Amino acid sequence: MRVIGLMSGTSVDAIDVAAADLDPNDDVLELTPLGYVEHRYPKRLRESVRAALPPGLSTSEQLCRLDTRLGQIFAEAAGRGVQELAGGQADLVVSLGQTIYHWVEGGQCLGTLQLGQPAWIAEATGVPVVSDLRARDVAAGGHGAPLASTLDALWLRDLAMDSGRPAAALNIGGIANVTVVHGDNSAVASTVAYDTGPGNALLDAATLLVTDGARDHDTDGALARQGTVRADLLERLLSDPYYAVTAPKSTGKEHFNAEYLQQQLDGLPSIDPADLLRTLVELTASTIARDIRAHGADTVLASGGGMHNPVLAETLATRLGEVALRRSDELGLPTAAKEAYLAALLGWLTWHGIPGNLPSATGARQPRVLGSITPGSAGAPPAAAVATQPTRLRVLIPDTPTPGHSR
Repeated sequence: MRVIGLMSGTSVDAIDVAAADLDPNDDVLELTPLGYVEHRYPKRLRESVRAALPPGLSTSEQLCRLDTRLGQIFAEAAGRGVQELAGGQADLVVSLGQTIYHWVEGGQCLGTLQLGQPAWIAEATGVPVVSDLRARDVAAGGHGAPLASTLDALWLRDLAMDSGRPAAALNIGGIANVTVVHGDNSAVASTVAYDTGPGNALLDAATLLVTDGARDHDTDGALARQGTVRADLLERLLSDPYYAVTAPKSTGKEHFNAEYLQQQLDGLPSIDPADLLRTLVELTASTIARDIRAHGADTVLASGGGMHNPVLAETLATRLGEVALRRSDELGLPTAAKEAYLAALLGWLTWHGIPGNLPSATGARQPRVLGSITPGSAGAPPAAAVATQPTRLRVLIPDTPTPGHSR
């Protein structure tokens, strides 16, 4: 199958679009990347989405408008994927939507809301759409996240087996999440994955604060590089109870947001803007590294927007010590598009009736087939289940370079 994957994170920078050919070969699912693009949000829509994210409040009218407008922009992104990456022909589009709220109380996820009405995608492309991939896991007692654990468990199993040590995958978006994969016969069942805490969420909030809204992220870590860590602020940040909660666990901008940052700053001596950014870099790097080292991993394959911040990447490498920090590109999945390829994989699993969650990672009671299917123009039914459920994912390098660019 030729599948288009769509992903938009809590940073609301752009919709990541990836195209892949997915072909089962006994118990190995072979994924050939066909390329990726970043489909930028119009400024007004981006501002509307950010205003709806916590701690912002939204009316039912605003949410309805956002659901439609996001569905339309996701439809545009999918159309680009079909035409620019898939040669004008795709079998399936998969959308993880735009997370607006992730409801967690007392360590339990009670609900999750992603917007971006899939009917607009199906109408624009004529291709069936798999969407709403998190809700079924939540209904089964899970956190609906991190679903990256499904890809990581299949993708890194051989690496863990070859080294004899656990391998870890890391994604640094607004929130950072880690997956630890073991190389034994129970690799999938024993996979651990969870949100470690803030990735770029507090860094972006701080940049908006110190620039009076002129900039929404610290490009290339330029401001953080000028600063030094404020020990008093870092100590206060690290005392957050979330870090002591045992996995499975998840978090989001419902917790780590601009209001939270201001609360942490209250009562402390004034802080230089560069020192604030540098301290938040240290927070993200140290909380990630502490958890990865605790699991005994010897290699980390990293992806996500946070890896484009050289100060964060350098600090993380230092905190990891002897644990090798590598980029996901080294094993065939582009740093900027890994989660869009994840969407493609999850949709393929759903289309073939295969569970897409890992209970050991999300906390669900049992594996579940995820998501809902919106038919394409032909109204074709889902494909028959494959003969053998995949236990490994092999990323194949295409014969010609795949396109990857922003616009």
